[in-house]
Amino acid sequence: MTETITSRPVRTGTPEAPPALGGLGLFTVLLGAALPLVDFFIVNVALPTIGSDLSASEAVLELVVAGYGVAYAVLLVLGGRLGDLFGRRRLFLGGMAAFGLTSLACGLAPDAWSLVAARVAQGASAAAMLPQVLATIQATTTGPRRARAMSLYGATAGLSMVAGQILGGVLVAADIAGTGWRSVFLVNVPVVLVGLFLAARAVPETRSARPEPVDVPGTFLLAASILTLLVPLTEGRAAGWPLWTWLSLAVFPFAAAAFYAVERRADRAGRTPLVPPSLFAIVSLRRGLLLIVPFSIGFSGFMFVIAVALQQGAGLGPVAAGLSLAPLAVVFFLFSLAGPRLVARYGTRVVPVGAALQGVGLALMTLAAWRSWPDLGLVELLPGAAVAGAGQALQLPVILRVVLSEVPAVRAGVGGGVMVTTQQASLALGVATLGTLFLSLVPGMGMRDALVTTLLVQLAGVALTGLLSLRLPRTIV
Repeated sequence: MTETITSRPVRTGTPEAPPALGGLGLFTVLLGAALPLVDFFIVNVALPTIGSDLSASEAVLELVVAGYGVAYAVLLVLGGRLGDLFGRRRLFLGGMAAFGLTSLACGLAPDAWSLVAARVAQGASAAAMLPQVLATIQATTTGPRRARAMSLYGATAGLSMVAGQILGGVLVAADIAGTGWRSVFLVNVPVVLVGLFLAARAVPETRSARPEPVDVPGTFLLAASILTLLVPLTEGRAAGWPLWTWLSLAVFPFAAAAFYAVERRADRAGRTPLVPPSLFAIVSLRRGLLLIVPFSIGFSGFMFVIAVALQQGAGLGPVAAGLSLAPLAVVFFLFSLAGPRLVARYGTRVVPVGAALQGVGLALMTLAAWRSWPDLGLVELLPGAAVAGAGQALQLPVILRVVLSEVPAVRAGVGGGVMVTTQQASLALGVATLGTLFLSLVPGMGMRDALVTTLLVQLAGVALTGLLSLRLPRTIV
């Protein structure tokens, strides 16, 4: 039986007004989408300063990054379900308010472990806020308006990941009122206040027409699966790969298998599990998610590795290290604007073209690192970064549109949560895998050769993305 009723408004204002997301509302939810992604990357260039100021070890600094990313990934699907159940606008407002408070706690942290705790809470807040963005877009837009909104969401996601690293370098160097690294978190507070004001006025309330209760066993097992994979991979190298890391990795496949079995049983019983296996029967969603994994692993791994290499190897300051990626951000933004027109004309064929361009850009940056080291900066990286930015802009926004293109609006929160969880877990996995590879190679190979080797591994991931993109549906519904 086909479900036709999708999402209905909660009548909080004029009863006759249908739920519609206007321009100001779209801007507001995109602001909510940008904040968590900016904060995932904004600390990369601030880590050396944080370590020096708080006397934090390398393992604790990795927890500053990983604590946020893991909490964020673990709770995203639950955040989507709660939005379906209690109202997406309500969860968006609550999540954004909590994000502002936890950002303040990060900025005022007196020691390293307080910062780690605040970052975990910040990640949980982001998980309540971000799924509501996609679910609101799905529930309040149709046709060309939805295509445009999803394209802008994809552009916002990609640009935020690059802009976060640039902004972090600028803020640390500016040392506003003597705040130093703390400003990378404190800057969120005024932004959140503006976002709350706009959301209260411009974002309509929606919820699922038939909300389901929270899937407690599924939530627990998904959390166990993500934690047993990401925590040991993130912390293992810095901790010296103790026994618990190997035991945790050994538990992961069993936790994942148990999660799948529980979700499949609930799905067959007619309930709505946390991640319905039947959702993966949608070809566009399944193939799009498969593309998100290598793309996001490569993206986050590159951003982390280049930040470390430019500061600790090439001797650049935080501003110069951040601005070295400015060409990537600028070109990404410009090509994102052209993306919807290209997709309308050529369909998803733009994705393999984008992968090819990204591969060329990455190869140019690898060559620059090999030939110019240690004199590596904005000028040397500019050609490769610009070409890579163009390629990434032709991939990410389109892939995100493909994933949700055929998801029924009644499952908008679940679909959005699954997509963002895949993206966020892959971002965390990229830092854990490519970051660990790079840092492990440095003592034996030196910074330059370790960087070149890691970039070549990422290049293989880009090639995989390009090959997988050939299986995407030609058109986007």
